[in-house]
Amino acid sequence: MNKKAFIFDLDGVIVDTAKYHFLAWQKIADDLGVEFTPEHNEELKGVSRIRSLEIILKLGNIQASEENKNKWLKQKNEDYLSYIEHMDESELLPGVMNILEFIKEKQQLIALGSASKNARLILEKVKILHLFDAIVDGNDVTNAKPDPEVFVRGARLLNVSNENSMVFEDAVAGIQAANIANMTSIGIGDAKILHEAKYNFKDFTFMDTSFIEAFINKIE
Repeated sequence: MNKKAFIFDLDGVIVDTAKYHFLAWQKIADDLGVEFTPEHNEELKGVSRIRSLEIILKLGNIQASEENKNKWLKQKNEDYLSYIEHMDESELLPGVMNILEFIKEKQQLIALGSASKNARLILEKVKILHLFDAIVDGNDVTNAKPDPEVFVRGARLLNVSNENSMVFEDAVAGIQAANIANMTSIGIGDAKILHEAKYNFKDFTFMDTSFIEAFINKIE
């Protein structure tokens, strides 16, 4: 039997660090006099740090020098890191540990495919870094989702074909990236928003291990 690859996004799938990103970006926005709401924060989901800053600057109709942009990007990351410094395994999202452990029990392969440049640190904080056979994060890729680079690279590191790879995502761009790569896309969250996914689950507590086992046993 060919090994299967299970590729997980990080934010909103394994842990909810979106709240920390929001707090850090809100602090920047406040300093700039820009109103920044949780609804605005949804636009930042799954996009790069520089693109996120550009969205906030556009909200305030602010023109900025590269020097100032770099200063704000550095400040945002420092604030964000101060929040995640206190994370622990209690911040793992419901049911995800059960699925990760089942995949390892079945001797299958797990990768991370995330835009976060702090992915390894977060996995260490929540004590699951050892479960990952490969990690591809924002330090390793040049193209943001929906470009499939992050997932394709993860599958390649595991020496598994795209067709034998399953991707867990909570963002539309991530689902689109998995679909473009011809991987099995799993939407974690609101099925109305993630309707392009092949399968949808509100969260991992709604996913039975038999669903994972069926994919493991699938013959291409």
